Order: sequence, then structure tokens, then C-alpha cells
Amino acid sequence: MKKKVFVISHSHWDREWYMGYEHHHMRLVQLMDDLLDLFKRDPEFNSFHLDGQTIILDDYLQVRPEREAEVRALVEQGKLRVGPFYILQDDFLISGEANARDMLIGNQDSKKWGKPVDLGYFPDTFGNMGQTAQMLKLADLKYAAFGRGVKPTGLNNQVFDNEKYTSQYSEMWWKGPDDSKVLSILFANWYSNGNEIPVDKDAAKKYWAEKLADAEKYASTDNLLMMNGVDHEPVQQDVIEALKVAQELYPDYEFIHSNFDDYLAAVAESIPEDLGSVDGELTSQETDGWYTLANTASSRVYLKQANTKVERQLENIAEPLATMAYDQEKADYPHDQLRYAWKTLLQNNPHDSICGCSVDEVHREMMTRFEKSQEVGQFVAKEALDTISSQIDTTIFPDDSKPFVLINTNGYKKSELKTVEIEWDRALFADGRPDAQFEKMKAVEQALPALEVVNSKGERVPFNLIGTEVRFGYDLPKTKFRIPYMALYVTVQVNMTMPAFAWETLALIKADSEQLPSEEPTIFDETNNVLENDYLKVTVKHDGSLDILDKKTNHEYNDQLILEDTGDIGNEYIYRQSADQKTILSSDSPAVVKVISNDTLGAEIALIQTMDLPVSADERLAYEQQAVIDITNRVANRSEKTVPVTFTTTITMSKDSDQLNFETSFNNKVKDHRVRVLFKTDLKADKHTAESIYEVVERSNKVNETWQNPTNPQHEQAFVNIHDDKNGVTVGNFGLNEYEILPEDNTIAITLLRCTGEMGDWGYFETPEAQCLGEYSGKYSLSFHDGSDESRIDSYQKARSNQVEIQAVQTGVHSGKRKPVDAFITLKADNLAVTSLKQAEDGQKNVLRGYNLTNKEATVESNILTKAETVNFLEEEIADRDVKVLRPAEIRSYRF
Repeated sequence: MKKKVFVISHSHWDREWYMGYEHHHMRLVQLMDDLLDLFKRDPEFNSFHLDGQTIILDDYLQVRPEREAEVRALVEQGKLRVGPFYILQDDFLISGEANARDMLIGNQDSKKWGKPVDLGYFPDTFGNMGQTAQMLKLADLKYAAFGRGVKPTGLNNQVFDNEKYTSQYSEMWWKGPDDSKVLSILFANWYSNGNEIPVDKDAAKKYWAEKLADAEKYASTDNLLMMNGVDHEPVQQDVIEALKVAQELYPDYEFIHSNFDDYLAAVAESIPEDLGSVDGELTSQETDGWYTLANTASSRVYLKQANTKVERQLENIAEPLATMAYDQEKADYPHDQLRYAWKTLLQNNPHDSICGCSVDEVHREMMTRFEKSQEVGQFVAKEALDTISSQIDTTIFPDDSKPFVLINTNGYKKSELKTVEIEWDRALFADGRPDAQFEKMKAVEQALPALEVVNSKGERVPFNLIGTEVRFGYDLPKTKFRIPYMALYVTVQVNMTMPAFAWETLALIKADSEQLPSEEPTIFDETNNVLENDYLKVTVKHDGSLDILDKKTNHEYNDQLILEDTGDIGNEYIYRQSADQKTILSSDSPAVVKVISNDTLGAEIALIQTMDLPVSADERLAYEQQAVIDITNRVANRSEKTVPVTFTTTITMSKDSDQLNFETSFNNKVKDHRVRVLFKTDLKADKHTAESIYEVVERSNKVNETWQNPTNPQHEQAFVNIHDDKNGVTVGNFGLNEYEILPEDNTIAITLLRCTGEMGDWGYFETPEAQCLGEYSGKYSLSFHDGSDESRIDSYQKARSNQVEIQAVQTGVHSGKRKPVDAFITLKADNLAVTSLKQAEDGQKNVLRGYNLTNKEATVESNILTKAETVNFLEEEIADRDVKVLRPAEIRSYRF
């Protein structure tokens, strides 16, 4: 039987990368024009694979709307192969929910055109998430294809040929932590192994002798895959003629211009019994470590922070609030607005975009997309908050009180020292000149009576009066013209502990008497520089580092919170420390402690430290960049010239929380460097855990024997954790997606900022804005546990919920159908990390999604279970699932 050579024409389309979006966009229009004309001219041209992403059609038809009918006909005929994703995302730097929405929206858009390709397509993803198999099954996809993670891929997509790196075959089973598996194809010779096929016979003979041998080296069946295209490659116009020449030269093979559906079907029918498998995440763990591209997690950190901000706004604020606010039968849920916001966000999620490894103009445009998506999310959230609060019965409060509603939109209980701003009084512009109304409110401010906060039972709630302010405001009524005014605002703090998806109504009222000072001690002991509550005792040392006693375990952690600065002579893809190995630590100089606030409910202090940092790398780096010297061969040092850089780190401790919150701010005045914060654990552990995509992944603290990179950077979502049998440390973050475990003392190192001046990869592209000069801040948290499953999982959940503040909205005194204190749903499932609460796509029911934080079976208790069914990402029912039992590492979606 002849071996079959399946030649698939395609072009891997990075929407933006080494040029701005519109430069690539116009080339896409040219490619699609040529492709559509080729289909007319050559009926033997079987099909073209549109890179697995439906957005290509949107981009093309923006410019060529008159060709929509042609495109639709070609998709229906199977000539244009579309989907199944909306965009080709980076797995690790976007949330699990963003990955799922890419699959959902891609499926919906694909079906508007025709049948989506039955293939999870990850040709150039910078490492692959461990839950891919389960996620593809939940998206009704049977196969996967990927280019990275098993073999190393270096400069200009060079695939290294080294036996200790290779997989058994280019086909394999890919298993997930829940034991799901999918048949997967590795582009063992990259996704360009059939590119630019010669028509000339002499050239073709040489070409095919090499290409066939390369493919046969790894193929497990007689079906060989040739990918006819590469990054931004124009369609090969004479590929059919070239295949006829190949057929003539190699009659023992059958050359087929084909598509993935036919190729995968042929492979599936003939896979050998000894087909190997790979497990979990594929991040090039068994390579030399230089080209994992994990350092893209710290390139242009501001992008990751903006992405996290918008994800939390859509996933954890806007959608849950809208779900709580609107009944299905009234069809008020803002499906279209949220879909628009999601698509806008997803346009920032391709790997060259969110990874921060493109030219400056690309990332400037990204920030505008983030802002657009964020604004939609804020609009949806405000509308929903107003709807919910207007339906709450607040008649329990005095007529002249100022009720306000606090809502926990997290899927886990949350404690927070919440700051709330309340409008106390207003003066309309319609009733007087703006300046007169301003003075009127200033007079009200001067005569402000004693105040107190009460709950719906009339009980006093401890609070802090933070301050008052008079300023301009306006309303935008839905039925009449805008209403400008001056208003007096009062800002208070209350300590809240709230269940998942719950609300509580409080009110600011006039007090009968002045609030007496509390007899409880304040949180910060200014004499001894000690922060202390019932859970933690934190001693600030003269060098700014912390000694922390975990009172639950009586274990002390020393030398916490040290800032580290090192040189970086790499690029946006890869960190490379300067050859001088110069490291500068904040603990090398004294710190100044400043008290920001300190009372019985909480305290916030600032540590101020100045470090003298080299202004940049030395002159050697400019030569190495311009000469396109691979970063593994660079020898530049840091400059001898230094400038002082002042770092301010705020530490916040609240009375009722066992979690510390930090924010480090500084004006970055230097280039070519990396800043990290270090938490030394000294715990005896060989492995650690981190939140990844719908899983808590366990990773080794040490590298394999083939590893040559001096560093071992890793990706994280909301947290990283290390523990032994008795103690554990969990470090949370907000948009800080890179960490490293330093194996000498199991220090957790979180990257705050990494600054470099070039893109990297296949040429020299200057990126001065990747130096991230200017004001910067990064937020992170720290908590401790006793090493048990229960306390460890609690620390995971708190790190996740720490990314989402309790929401607050002011309302009036009115009757309503909702109770002052209640929950949208009740949920008791500590092992379930809730990622989404939304209305179903058909508007008929709601969907609650989350994942099992452990590799053990877990139970779920909720008032929704009696009417719930288990569904997939496409919101189709999955049979034979016990709604009360979570399988190990399961991603679970409830429709109720």
C-alpha cells in the first residue's frame, strides 16, 4: 500500500507581531484576495486551512464586504476550512474562562459559516496547558495539533534535531490530569515542513528526498503530514502543479492536496498499538530550557495587569451581577454587550499580543482594546448594581439614612476591609450657579453631624470615617437629559466577611452621639514596628525585610519581602542575566517606615527603600542586538553608571484576615533589568503547586539533567504555593504571571517588572517601550497554612478571591422584593474554584462553572443542584454525571 502524503495549504496568521495590526491586516486582504481568485482559477485546489481562527474572516470582510457571498460559498463547499477558535490564544497568560470563551465564540462564529474544523489547533502556542484534553472534549473537539512543548524550537522557528528531545512519534495520546485524552499531532518538523514546494524536477527531487525522510522519521502511520505554509505566507499558487511533479518523481507515494479532517480520519484509522502518550502541560520541560518562552510572562507586565483587570471585570463582576440582576423571562441580560466585550478582550489574547513580544505599536493598540472592553464591563456592572439595589427592601432604615449594598461576586467566602464612598447630599445646577452650589455643599460638610453605620437589624457596625469631599457629579437618566450637580461624599471603611454570591445592606445614618474611641489595640505597634492580629505577627526589620509568625502553626518565616534587581540582556521572549551576574538587594540598605493608616480594623504602612541601579546594560548589548546574536551567546554587562530608584511597598493587614496584601510602586528610570520580590520559605519540599488553566498544577522545584538555562521561570494565574506536611506559603498576585522557585532555600520569586529594548526572535526589532520606563506598581499577597489539604485549599481560594473586591452601590430607602441580606445561590464546595456565573447563551437558564482544585474526588452542596444539569463549554448536556460529585481535576459547568 502506498504511503499517503497529505499536503495542507495554510498560512499561520499572527494578526499583529513584528509590524502593527493594520500592516498585517492589509497583507491578509492580499492573501485572501489571491486565495479566492485561486479557487476560481484552479478547481483542483482542494482547500485552505484558515489557521483555526474565525477572526480572519471578520478581518478580511471589514475591507472586502462585497466578497462575503464568495467566502460563505467556499466555506459551505469545504474549500475554506474555518475554526474552531475565535483567535489563536496564548494558553497560559489568559484565564481558563478566556480560553473557554475563545472556544465557545469560535464555535458559534464557525457555525454561522459552516462546519468548524474538528481540531484544537495550537501551532505556535508558547507551551501548552495541561487541561487541553479535557477542555477540547468540553468543546466537542476530538483532536489536537501543536508545535511546541515536546521538542525545542529556537531562533526563527528552528526545530532542533536531538534524540534526547524527541517524542516517540509525531502522533501521540495527550492525557490530562482528569484522565481525559485526545489523539494529538506534533508538528515535529514545524508547521512549515511542506512549504514552497518546487515545480522544477531537480529541485523537487532534492526537496522531497529530505522532506519525506524527515516526516517518516516520526510518523507512526503511513499517513504523512506536509504543512504548505508558514507565518504570513502567501498561498502557493502552483501547489497543484508541484504535487503532480512530486507524484511523477515518487510513484510509491500518493500525494494529496488535502485538509485536516481527511488527514486526521486517516491517522485515527491506522494508529499503532504502541502509540505513546504525553501527560499534562507541555512546556519543553525536557529541553535545555532556553526556548520555553516562559519569560514572555514578564514581558511588558502592564499588559498582563490590564488583561487580569478586564478578565476580573467581565468574569467575576459584570457577568455575576448581571446574572443576579435579570430574570430570564424578561430577556434583560446584556448578551450582546458582553459578547462584544469578550471579543474585544480576546483580540488581545493571541500569543504575540498578550505575551508582550511584538513591536511597540502593537501593544499601544492593545491598551485601547483593554480600555474598551473594561468600559463595557463597567457599564454592565453599574446597570446590574442599580437594578439589584433598587429591588432590595431598605425600609428597615430611617428615612434620612443612606443605605448601601455590598455584594460578594466571588464564588467563595470573602473577608475585606472595604472602602465605600457615599453621597450624603447634593445641590443641582438647575437650582443655582455651580459655584454657589459648591459653596452650599461645603457648608453642609462643615456642619456634618456625627455618623454611624448600622446593619439591617439596627445594630452598629464598626467603621472608620476616612474623609469627606465636595465635587462635581452628574446623572444620566434613561428618559431625560443629563442632571449635573455638586455633591458631598463621605468615605467610610467597614470590615466585611461575606459568603459566595451574597449581599448585605448597611446604612450610614446620623448618630445619636459621637462614636467613642475603641479600647482595642491598633493593628500596628509603631514603637516596635510590628503589625499584629489574631493570625499573624509581622516584624519590620531595619532593612525592610519582614519576620512573620504564623500564629496558627507557631512557625516563623524570616527575611520575607526582599526586592531583587538584576540585569537583563535578553529580549521580550527570553530573560538573560548580564554577564557580570550583578544582583542588587533591597536588604542591602535601610528602610523608612511610614504609617498611612492605623486603627482597630486594620493598618497600612509603607516601606520606603532606595536602591542604586545601573542605568542600563553597557554598550556591548547594542552591538549584540544589532548583530542578532542569539541570547545564549551574549556577554554584555551592566553599566557602571547608576541612578537612585526609590521603591515604596505598602503592607496592609486587616483585623479579621490571615492574608497580607502588598503593593510595590516605583518610578522605573533604568533599562535592561528585572525586578523581583523574594519570599524565602526554607521549607523542605521537592515540588510546589501553582494555579494554571483550570487546574492547580504540581511542578518540580528542580530542573532535568538536560537543562542549561540558569533560570527556571514558570507561569502562574492567581497564586503559587509551596508546603511541607506542617507548614505552607501561598503567594497571590494580580497580573504578575511569572515566578521562579529558587531551589537553595525554596524561595518564591515573583517578577514585578522586566525591561528590555528589543523584540527578539528572527531579526532585530527595537522596542523602546518594552523598557517600561515611568511609574509602575504591582500588587501581590501572602498567606500561610498548616500544610493540610483543607487549609492549603483555603489559601488558594483566598488568593483567587483577593483579585476581586467586594462591590458596593448606594441606594435609597424603598420597598423591594429582595431581602436586605441574602445570597443569589448557596454554595458549599471548598474544592470548587468558581470561574464563571453567567446566563446561558440561549437565555433560558444560568451557568455556573468552576474546577476541582485537587486531584481527589470532592462533593458539592448547593441549592441549585436539584434543578441543575452538567453541561460542556458549548452548554450542551453531558450525561451520566452526578451533580453532587466532582471528579478529580474536573472542570464542571452547571446549567440551572
